[in-house]
Amino acid sequence: MRAVLPAIARSLLAPHLPADLAVTWFGTAEEAKAGIAEADIAWVDLQPPQLTGDVMAAAGPRLRWISTIYAGLDTFPLALLRDRDIALTNGAGINAVTVAEYAVLGILTAAKRLDEVVRAHDRHEWLADAPGKRELDGSRALVIGYGTIGRLIGARLAAFGVAVTGVTRSGRDGTLGPDDWRARLGEMDWVVLAAPSTTATRAMIGAAELAAMRDDAWLVNVARGDMVDQDALLAALDAGAIGGAFLDPTDPEPLPADHPLWRAPNALVTMHLSGRSQTTMFRRGAELFLANLAAFVAGQPLRNRVDLHAGY
Repeated sequence: MRAVLPAIARSLLAPHLPADLAVTWFGTAEEAKAGIAEADIAWVDLQPPQLTGDVMAAAGPRLRWISTIYAGLDTFPLALLRDRDIALTNGAGINAVTVAEYAVLGILTAAKRLDEVVRAHDRHEWLADAPGKRELDGSRALVIGYGTIGRLIGARLAAFGVAVTGVTRSGRDGTLGPDDWRARLGEMDWVVLAAPSTTATRAMIGAAELAAMRDDAWLVNVARGDMVDQDALLAALDAGAIGGAFLDPTDPEPLPADHPLWRAPNALVTMHLSGRSQTTMFRRGAELFLANLAAFVAGQPLRNRVDLHAGY
């Protein structure tokens, strides 16, 4: 059996691999493509994520399982994997804590306008008053996508006294369903996007949703940039129709230097850094891969196996 694995994780993986597993360690996309053409198993992660998708598309006829630490799969050739019956496992949960912390960072930054404080610091200007005076205690948040990350966001916000309403596809456990949350937008101080990117979630926040939000409400996106109609968002920000937007992902990425989102009023762009604001990503990824490798060899179910029809 052959595997193609990332060289960056070699020290974490090599001591624990089966002796009969022949491994190609890759450091570049070209090496990964060459390796995956002959592999039965692949752990493929490259930056930007589009490169990971390109390598997956080069899978050879022997490939049976691909592992990735990414949770979002929108740049991957899911239809090809589905048609060839190749199992895909993702990194759902690996980055959950750090992404949840980043969402709370966004809300706190918006509430206290830490961005304005930092800019005053850079100007060496002593502010006479606080630019942001909102308290999280007693505020209301709608978390769209109340899965692993969404629930962690909700728990952290609840500790600040925020009343949290979750949204799920099924409306389980007291959450709102996909047809119910829009009617509640006008109640919310914070609208947080934490759902997986699928055809059903693309541009789910558009002109109508932004118009339904309060003029002091903030949009916080730690999911995917394509969930927001950015033309509609720019119009809402320019008009002061919402309080602002904290955007970790954008569409496209990287955001071009001349893109109007950089200079839109009350827009904070954080370059899709939420999942990378940690030091344990590859350790957690290696632990998950090794657990799944043992299951794969034993013919047992894989953790985090993606539903290639649903897209997550």
